Amino acid sequence: MGRVGVDVYPNQVGVGLEDVSTFTKFLGGSSTNVAVAAARLGHRAATITRTGGDPFGKFVHQALQGFGVDDTWVTSVPDVPTPVVFCEIFPPDDFPLYFYRGEKAPDLHISPDELDYDAIRAADIFWVTVTGLSQEPSREAHQAALEARAGHGTTIIDLDYRPMFWDNADAATAQISKVLPYVTVALGNKQECEVAIGETEPHAAAKALRDAGVDLAIVKQGPAGVLGVRGDESVVVPPVPVDVVNGLGAGDAFGGALVHGLLTNASLQDMLATANAAGSFVAGQMSCADAMPTADQLSAYMKNNQGVAR
Repeated sequence: MGRVGVDVYPNQVGVGLEDVSTFTKFLGGSSTNVAVAAARLGHRAATITRTGGDPFGKFVHQALQGFGVDDTWVTSVPDVPTPVVFCEIFPPDDFPLYFYRGEKAPDLHISPDELDYDAIRAADIFWVTVTGLSQEPSREAHQAALEARAGHGTTIIDLDYRPMFWDNADAATAQISKVLPYVTVALGNKQECEVAIGETEPHAAAKALRDAGVDLAIVKQGPAGVLGVRGDESVVVPPVPVDVVNGLGAGDAFGGALVHGLLTNASLQDMLATANAAGSFVAGQMSCADAMPTADQLSAYMKNNQGVAR
């Protein structure tokens, strides 16, 4: 449940948008990309989101159907444009984003009265993002969905704090604190953890998330790897080296592989190693949703990097 949009990526790398002559469009939006990643790994996936009633909205439906993601709960908002996101590509670590949308994106118009609570409760895994808490009525809808999920399956929150969607970090912190008691798994980088629970040191951040009621805390540490803490178990898995082409989809690929690991009851070590490999795989390609690996592709990639990610 969360963001959707159309990513418009330059076909010329290493130059500003003013010097780009051609672009290619792709399905985008973090939670939507995670649904695609899970579907590509062989799972039944759906997304709850909203588009504009425009040709880009039609493209979203076509793309979701093409990836095998159920678009039953993707509805349109009249007179609101589907967000278009341009980026610049400056590998290995500079990918500025430029959001072109109305005052409020259509996915932030999701309201509590349009939710299918039976479907939400029935899902084995339910994924939400912090961005969905940034404005009403989406905030109330997310809270209602999370409350409905209580005691049903695994609920994951991506601590994807994006300053452009919030008045300030304190506003995000306040909203996150309200939903953490309903969450089974929380993941984010050190800066996102600081916004969520006031800690940047990975082990302290994981402890704070666990103290807030989260069963599995995952802290992304960049070159230092990924920390996962669950019960008495704590593991750190190093990243898989890659020549980065576009790093924007790596986190969503990580998320889809995390879902895969949870659904297949993988060990924490193997789950995070697979998630790291999926992120690395996508970081080495231009697109996001279109680059999500299948299970066979991911297995082959991990075999080629055997020993690196463990």
